[in-house]
Amino acid sequence: MKIVIFGATGRTGSLLLDQALSEGHEVRAYVRSSGSISKTHPNLKVIAGKLNEIQKLKEAITGADACFSTLGASSLTHHSPEIIEGIDCIVKVMEQEVVPRFVYLSTIGAGDSNYFMAQPIRFLVVNVALRIPIADHTTNEQRIENSKLKWTIVRPGGLNDGPKKDNLIYGSEKTVLKGNPGISRASVAAFMLQQISNSKYVKKSVWLYE
Repeated sequence: MKIVIFGATGRTGSLLLDQALSEGHEVRAYVRSSGSISKTHPNLKVIAGKLNEIQKLKEAITGADACFSTLGASSLTHHSPEIIEGIDCIVKVMEQEVVPRFVYLSTIGAGDSNYFMAQPIRFLVVNVALRIPIADHTTNEQRIENSKLKWTIVRPGGLNDGPKKDNLIYGSEKTVLKGNPGISRASVAAFMLQQISNSKYVKKSVWLYE
């Protein structure tokens, strides 16, 4: 498939990029600077541009089968208006170019999953440590949910750099999680990639952990 990755230089996005290429997908990596990805591959095209550059976004998105976002805030204390605006622009271009499949990386705690965590973890994580990034993800989720896209929102537990595991725990129903569940970035990337051949979670938000 032809896929677009936004956030391909990040810690999860770079793993998604590697896994997509290893599975034979044609990948367009949308980045701020063309020099930020040194990897070369016959199925990789790097497109440099800002998240609000509509023509650059069209160059990346037009003709694709699916888009992925692993964009994340660089600060825990400041909002990321450029990413919020960027998600809005990405969604608009996807709608215009009729590229409906969108897989968005969020986090447990965003949207209605705020209540999936038991206290005191909910207060410490959702209301204190990650309050601002979670608020930004919630805003992005609402924009995506109100779109015409065939979206899937992926909400992992705490991310770590462990190996990819196959036996993940996940679902879209309301739940109460025990403790502070975690998951490797490699596992999250693999789960996200699986969604382009799986319609079960179209227009659903999925929580997952190991």
